[in-house]
Amino acid sequence: MKTSYHTKKINGVDIFYREAGNKENPTLLLLHGYPTSSHMFRNLINYLADDFHLIAPDYPGYGRTEQPPMSGFAYTFENFSNLMKTLLDELDIQKFSLYLMDYGAPIGFRIASRNPERIDTLIVQNGCAYEEGLETFWDPIKAYWKDRNNKEAENTLRGFHDPNGLKWQYTHSVPDPAVISPDNWEIDLRHLERLENDAIQLAMFYDYQTNVTLYPEWQEYFRKHEPEMLIVYGKDDYIFPGSGAEAFKKDVKNLEFHLFPTGHFALESFGDEISALIKDFLKRKTGKK
Repeated sequence: MKTSYHTKKINGVDIFYREAGNKENPTLLLLHGYPTSSHMFRNLINYLADDFHLIAPDYPGYGRTEQPPMSGFAYTFENFSNLMKTLLDELDIQKFSLYLMDYGAPIGFRIASRNPERIDTLIVQNGCAYEEGLETFWDPIKAYWKDRNNKEAENTLRGFHDPNGLKWQYTHSVPDPAVISPDNWEIDLRHLERLENDAIQLAMFYDYQTNVTLYPEWQEYFRKHEPEMLIVYGKDDYIFPGSGAEAFKKDVKNLEFHLFPTGHFALESFGDEISALIKDFLKRKTGKK
């Protein structure tokens, strides 16, 4: 099944998304992380499209989605979550699974915890819902939360999405960095170099603290609604380490758990293995023949 490319106006913003598969099949919404876009799902979409309906949007300021001026638009996880939920509604998708990676996790956990009856399954790849998962990488971000005028912290955060920082995110802790295409960070740079985008990334770092406040709410959702969850995690990720994956075991009853010896963008180095696990999981849990 070929991937098609679309733009749909949601709450006044042109949202770009990739779509593949038969709409009669179970839907999987793929939510990307920082500082990338739906491009990170290009290979997974091709692998799953014969059996499932895939939707992979870009957030405002990322990928090919419009970047509204900050003066008239809230660059927050709450707003992004509302946009993604409205996109699903506009596409008349009532039941769906969620792939939650990095920033996609807090965006998707908001959707899932507020609409538990619409969730088929959750797939978590290096995304966090526990403070145990916020280790050393998060120290300058936490300093920025305490003082938004902290220039030392701000400069450190800027370094995460400069060219060297981007390459580091894709290659750190990867067993063989030669398998990681440099196209990844070159494509990310396209949107990161847009006017005002650096300030958007800093705003998102600052707003991440609102996700931590919601962690107990999401953990209660896990306990109360017992969603089916698949964890496919790069255990050596410096950003969201394996300790954050292990924490889900405290509250998630219906959990299938897989760690891989790699870093943050695990699909780039273990894409075949992760894709096969996802296909098997979704077929069993959604009843897809």
